[in-house]
Amino acid sequence: MAVFDKFFQSAFSVDNVIFGFDEGDLKVLLIKRGESPFEGSWALPGDLVYPTEDLDTAAVRILEELTSLKNVYLEQVKTFGGVDRHPLGRVITIAYYSLVKISDYKLRPSSFAAKASWHSVASIDQLAFDHSEILTACVERLKQSVRQRPVGFQLLPPKFTLTELQHLYEAILDTELDKRNFRKKILSMNLLVDLDQIQEGVAHRPAKLYKFDTLKYQEFLAKGYVFEVSESKTKYK
Repeated sequence: MAVFDKFFQSAFSVDNVIFGFDEGDLKVLLIKRGESPFEGSWALPGDLVYPTEDLDTAAVRILEELTSLKNVYLEQVKTFGGVDRHPLGRVITIAYYSLVKISDYKLRPSSFAAKASWHSVASIDQLAFDHSEILTACVERLKQSVRQRPVGFQLLPPKFTLTELQHLYEAILDTELDKRNFRKKILSMNLLVDLDQIQEGVAHRPAKLYKFDTLKYQEFLAKGYVFEVSESKTKYK
């Protein structure tokens, strides 16, 4: 039995990458670590998995313990198993991600999270551990997902303009999209309902208002699609 001892000396952790959309900007939820290792550094909300706990349960628990966020749909993205990724020993982590509406949640950091706040993806420099690598992988997964499934039902107001919807896609895809091609593509999918209303109380020319067709939205979520429109320049590096 001793021959197997070296195979049972690793720990497992979960790191949550929670994206939020706010005023046209893609943000991610970070915590400031209040204990070592990497005390005082910004990091993803993550921690070790209990020996008697499954991974999905751990992801939900850890996110709530560190930030107070709960009832968040979490999806597994990738496993990171670099031998030296944790200074205290061999730790294999499973990354989860989600996209939420920031205004729906109030942050209350606790446990070893000294602070919790939203940060623009474009402005993030260095994170603790290998969390920069994890964040990059989840950004790429999010970009892939938005090309295959609709987005915006929980992120936009019940009534929105095509410009607001385009800004959401641009924030996630991190590109500027051709306005004409975007509108042609999104309207051809019959995903939106024209409310025959226009904006009120705006300084600029009021735009038409739309809402999502709930049944069509759910159909696209289940079946998927290919969403490709002309892009121009990259916003994030």
